[in-house]
Amino acid sequence: MDKLQQGMPRQVVDRMMQEDRFSRWLGVEVLEVSEGYSRIRMTIREEMLNGFGIVHGGVPFSLADSAFAFACNNRNNISVALDANMSFIKPMHPGDTVIAEAREVHNGRSTGVYLITLTNQREEQVGLFKGTCFRTGKPLIGAPASL
Repeated sequence: MDKLQQGMPRQVVDRMMQEDRFSRWLGVEVLEVSEGYSRIRMTIREEMLNGFGIVHGGVPFSLADSAFAFACNNRNNISVALDANMSFIKPMHPGDTVIAEAREVHNGRSTGVYLITLTNQREEQVGLFKGTCFRTGKPLIGAPASL
């Protein structure tokens, strides 16, 4: 595999992050990417809490969704979510560091399936997300990326 191909997953994710204001607002840090895989991290902040003093469910869902997006798009084939669901296993609190790790379960021509595990700084599983994507066949890098 040539150098350009080896670096394509990271190039795609870097390009996505440039335009992804929401992931940047979350404080997402990209730790690792490879074809069909991503691992990202964020820290829970006070403004992310619900009325019970724990993280609002939309926050870990969004973190997992970002990991899903980075994993399913990093072959430079724009992919969009068809379906996603999440189980919230343990509550998350301000100061918690959460890692979302996305692993590819199925890489089809037109669809992909991914499991994303969320763990906290104590390596406890706090969430599980499953997403299915549709592959558009359009590249993000190397051609106009309009959907």
